[in-house]
Amino acid sequence: MLATLKALADPTRMRLIALLSQGELTVQDLTVVLGMGQSRISRHLKILVGAGILSVKRQGTWGYYRVNGAEGLFGEIWPSLQRRQAGLPEHRRDMAELARLLEEQRNRSQRFFDQHARDWDELAGKILPVADYRNQLVAMVEPGRVVLEVGVGSGALLAALASRAGRLIGVDHSPAMLREARERLAGAGLASIDLRLGEMDHLPLSDGEVDVVLLNMVFHHALQPQTVLCELNRVLAPGGRLLVADLQRHELEWVRERLADQWLGFEQKELQGWLSATGFTVQDYQALVGQPGEQGAFILSAARAAAAVD
Repeated sequence: MLATLKALADPTRMRLIALLSQGELTVQDLTVVLGMGQSRISRHLKILVGAGILSVKRQGTWGYYRVNGAEGLFGEIWPSLQRRQAGLPEHRRDMAELARLLEEQRNRSQRFFDQHARDWDELAGKILPVADYRNQLVAMVEPGRVVLEVGVGSGALLAALASRAGRLIGVDHSPAMLREARERLAGAGLASIDLRLGEMDHLPLSDGEVDVVLLNMVFHHALQPQTVLCELNRVLAPGGRLLVADLQRHELEWVRERLADQWLGFEQKELQGWLSATGFTVQDYQALVGQPGEQGAFILSAARAAAAVD
């Protein structure tokens, strides 16, 4: 009890908790938002982790911090603190700076994919090859459904999905990628597929509009995975299905720069935790093991709960 109360009795640590209640952030993110030195931020984070208020997940040289809102005394008082966060002296300023940071990161990602739109399929395949799983992924889509692919890239998967979907929508945040996808689809006689510009955490769709959401090697680019999953939950109809193909956890730090990756793949346990917290139930998880030199991947299937999670 004393450790928890002592950890909370500091304005900077309360600001950190308020920021991390919005999603997982790194030390680098927090130094930018708060305008403080890394050593100062790290010292406060160490105290909060030691008191069990925060937890940290390591990925390579990066550490992702999050609020541990279900533990001990802090878990009991956390709901009350959340309701009072807006009263902190610098709360409005901190939330504005966080929004600005996330927007800069989105813009940087968009510029990267705009720059590499024409050669993306070849670039990604050469730099980080994975086992061939696409036919297996497409076969998991039930025929006749309303299907959304998030992060269509150059549209390589859309033609195969069109043969099964009753209606197909594709979303990407890169205008250049969408141009490539439109050209590819027009050449295949599939110009009628609905392509839309949008972010995976703010999709241009109405509530419950689709039956299936598919993310193919996209989730590791998500800035805030749980925020994305909440948005996917919103656009799925009750009982709708989420299909995710992505990378298993790895330690290849260089992919952050060369492929604009935010996450070094994922562990099954952390995915299950995020999905459970955002209203999904995992139905199936298949680890994909490729040939020597190919990065491990997985295909995950999850169902949306009957009622949406706010």
